[in-house]
Amino acid sequence: MEKQTRKLLQINPVIRTNTSTGRIMQEIGELAIKNGWQSYIAYSKGRDGVKPSSSEIIPVGDKFSVAWHGVMTRLFDCHGLASNRATRKFIREIERIKPDIIHIHNIHGYFLNYKILFDYLSKCEIPVIWTIHDCWLYTGHCYHYSFAKCDKWKSGCGKCPQQHLFPASLLLDRSAKNYIDKSESFTSIPPRRFMIAPVSDWIRSEMSNSFLKDCQYRVIHNGIDLNIFAPTESSAIKSKYGLPDNKHIILGLASIWSKEKGWDDFMQLATRISDDEVIVLVGIDQKQSKMLPPNIIGISRTDNITDLAALYSVADVFVNPTWQDNYPTVNLEAIACGTPVITYRTGGSVEAITDKTGVIVEQGDVDAILEAIRDIESKGKDYYREDCREYAVKHFNKVERYADYLQLYEEMLSQK
Repeated sequence: MEKQTRKLLQINPVIRTNTSTGRIMQEIGELAIKNGWQSYIAYSKGRDGVKPSSSEIIPVGDKFSVAWHGVMTRLFDCHGLASNRATRKFIREIERIKPDIIHIHNIHGYFLNYKILFDYLSKCEIPVIWTIHDCWLYTGHCYHYSFAKCDKWKSGCGKCPQQHLFPASLLLDRSAKNYIDKSESFTSIPPRRFMIAPVSDWIRSEMSNSFLKDCQYRVIHNGIDLNIFAPTESSAIKSKYGLPDNKHIILGLASIWSKEKGWDDFMQLATRISDDEVIVLVGIDQKQSKMLPPNIIGISRTDNITDLAALYSVADVFVNPTWQDNYPTVNLEAIACGTPVITYRTGGSVEAITDKTGVIVEQGDVDAILEAIRDIESKGKDYYREDCREYAVKHFNKVERYADYLQLYEEMLSQK
């Protein structure tokens, strides 16, 4: 009898490859297809429209359902508790596809009702894997709590200090009830067919203090494309962005610059660097570009990953003064391009840093950042380049990391 092709269904609000979760989901799907699986991807049509994919796409909801979900979030703190009709329609799609594995990335994003979805997942016999990219699933409101220094998620939320931050609620604080609802829903799947896959050791450790502490866990770090993110000799990139040839380049990058990502820290650093140094920040918006001092060059967000690899490569050092992070891909990309990283002792941001790939400093210690920059400059880029690349090849290869998921799928299926 011919062996039946196995089916993988992944879930994430965005499918765009210029987002980290969208790219990871698509690339896992591509690897699954190469290994004989059928791959399906469910995402928010209201967020992303229709996008190309090697996998069969399952659009969920529309712009109206996303807008209504946004209203329910903004007024009543009901993020993840709207989109009822879209979720029920999606469940019918699951029943049509009959996947062997369901792999969740994110379900927050104004497109699914988690209570309806998990009521179904708890009763069906499909193994479920959930990759944890942030902290939303075990808090009553926020997607991260480090910057707010809040630990209410350990015992139950309420009076949320981040009520007005993503996913913002302007009227009600429902965080205490959200905590209970999530706890009931996300612990409803029998442990034998539910696996949580945090992207960092840090978030795995945090979750051991959450209501999900008794679940199965497998840490799988994110990977990157080492063919693209590699040391690149490109004088053209300096010309394209007006970068000086005679100065040390201190690079920073964020999709959205904020206090949590280290915006204020870079502004402080700019007052202390010397005339032979320049800061280059990628991901600057128009408002921020008008606030930059003369010794910071701002570059708007670019989806050109070849340019990003070239920028990492021409930099003397990559500085990531993030105050809350799980396992930042930017650190991996910089190291893969042969550039050492300086980061705060923050969450999973330290997990790619060794004495050969960079320096870890305490949060808020801008003087220590400057001291580390000077030390790296004095040693020279050649001191780090080969060791950084070697470490990246050993640990960051996306094919190997995504293969970890395929192995996990097989293990979960063997437990059925």
